[in-house]
Amino acid sequence: MNSAQADAYLRRLGAERPASPTLDALRELQLRHLVSVPFENLSIHLREDIVLEENRLFDKVVGARRGGFCYELNGVFGALLTALGFDVTLLAARVYDDEERLGIPYDHLALRVRTGDGGDWLVDVGFGAHSHCPLAIGQRSEQVDPGGTFRIVEAGPDAAGARSGGADTDTGSGDLDVVRDGSRRYRLELRPRVLGDFVAGAWWHSTSPESHFTKSLVCSRVTEDGGRITLSGRSLTVTAPDGEKKVRELGADREVLSVYRERFGVEVAGAPTVRGPGGDD
Repeated sequence: MNSAQADAYLRRLGAERPASPTLDALRELQLRHLVSVPFENLSIHLREDIVLEENRLFDKVVGARRGGFCYELNGVFGALLTALGFDVTLLAARVYDDEERLGIPYDHLALRVRTGDGGDWLVDVGFGAHSHCPLAIGQRSEQVDPGGTFRIVEAGPDAAGARSGGADTDTGSGDLDVVRDGSRRYRLELRPRVLGDFVAGAWWHSTSPESHFTKSLVCSRVTEDGGRITLSGRSLTVTAPDGEKKVRELGADREVLSVYRERFGVEVAGAPTVRGPGGDD
């Protein structure tokens, strides 16, 4: 990402270019991203190609002022952070379902970010409801965040009885489980990856009948007050910082399009409908 692209991205976020790659700067950039760029899967249902290439992701998120899901959002945000002087590593993760079963390999993309002031952080702007601030990768005690109470712990054996894949020289651990409010969210692998490694995972989530992304529509972002607003199909949920929810069902297509435009900054030609797995309506 060149300097002009980075400046355009920062304008998209409503953020200033940081003087140096510090934790304070990283924290501000992550929060501005969560507020400004929605987590959404509309491309799957609008028959838009999802291309995991840096310039294509930049054109979507910055040029078209859209959002995306994990591979897109963390992929392009990682490129921005690198352009701003942060040391960024792409990491693969497998997401736990409600019964704490692990998903597919390359199920999720997250970022490991080292700051100029010596910090080592987990950054994730592509997991929907998650931490608002960077999480210290090496810390094993609770980390209280506006998005919940988090712990990063060493992972145990997987369903096949295999333990984590190799020790990390900096933390002394292998795979890590990211826990939010007592529930395991995903298993993080510490081996560095490149964006192209995630193409198969993105394809699976975009096409498989087992993927929740093919079964539903979602557009969600953090609000300025620290709450959250989510449009799931035609159901609009506004969650206050204290957790109180207000749900409203939208009616005509024009009302749906208005919410996308006014509450998420997303312009689409027509109200999306669930496309279904394999591209069927």
